Amino acid sequence: MNPNTLRHGMNLWPPFLFAGIHVTEISPDWRRVRVELRARPWNRNFVGTHFGGSLFAMTDPFRMIPMLHCLGRDYIVWDKAGEIEFVKPGRGTMHATFELDDAMLDALRAATANGEKVLRWFETDVVDADGEVVARTRKQLYVRRKPGR
Repeated sequence: MNPNTLRHGMNLWPPFLFAGIHVTEISPDWRRVRVELRARPWNRNFVGTHFGGSLFAMTDPFRMIPMLHCLGRDYIVWDKAGEIEFVKPGRGTMHATFELDDAMLDALRAATANGEKVLRWFETDVVDADGEVVARTRKQLYVRRKPGR
């Protein structure tokens, strides 16, 4: 699947569509993803700010999927754990950007070269329109080279 097709599909996927989550960019090389959470009457909590579950959901698959594509078919990549820290109330449109670089990918390839699993944490900030941090998320990925590869 190409990145643009996935982006369109994710934007029509009911859990994202109805939560106000919109994937604005997936780079052609899978190394950059940008997601936004738009404020809607149905995705606010009791006090009128973004529902925390939506803030976490907007970051959920965007470490695993690009990593899987960048490492290729010789690797197993799974989400292992996740956590979120709410820093301040979120109002308006929220943004999160995920990036992979050569150093990160090379380090994972080297660490898994002998077939061992690697558990690695990745952090992403969710920011508001002013660039202020609303939430900090952490995702732990399980990465392993497939046996015999």
